[in-house]
Amino acid sequence: MHPTDRLLAGSLIAAPLTYLAADLLYALRGWDDPAAGVLHVLGATGYILVVLFAVERERGRFAVALLVVGVLGAAGNIGYGFNTLHVALGDTDLNDASGAATLIKVLGFCFPLTLLLIAVSLRRERTGPPWVAATLAVAAIGWPVAHIANIGWLAVVVNLLLVASFATVRPVRTPAPVS
Repeated sequence: MHPTDRLLAGSLIAAPLTYLAADLLYALRGWDDPAAGVLHVLGATGYILVVLFAVERERGRFAVALLVVGVLGAAGNIGYGFNTLHVALGDTDLNDASGAATLIKVLGFCFPLTLLLIAVSLRRERTGPPWVAATLAVAAIGWPVAHIANIGWLAVVVNLLLVASFATVRPVRTPAPVS
């Protein structure tokens, strides 16, 4: 397996586990915990690699949509992690601010949409068990519910679903076309 393939396949485990740790800390210590914010940023960054893994397996317009939504979702997700760090340091919470601060909310919705697109991709691919795509779709729907309403236990359950889903995805590389 190529080193890039190993990195992208490893992200399927590392990103969800890191984010699970972040949400466990949020659930236990509150939504302004700085350690959770650090893990949040690292987990959200790891999900960029998950997006690249998923995009590599797709072609055409769907791949483009997944890449664009995935990049926007990563920006929003990382932004929320940094927002936690700012709040932990006594700065303004962007969730309570208006104007330009609303950008974080718009980008933030792109992350669960990314998860939903990856679920569609896995379902279209039909290389794994059907429950994987369904579980990922449920997690994508539960994500904004848990995080907007600050329901810690639900955020942990959503992340457990993501860990279970991504842990079963096979890292099969689609051969590149010969030119």
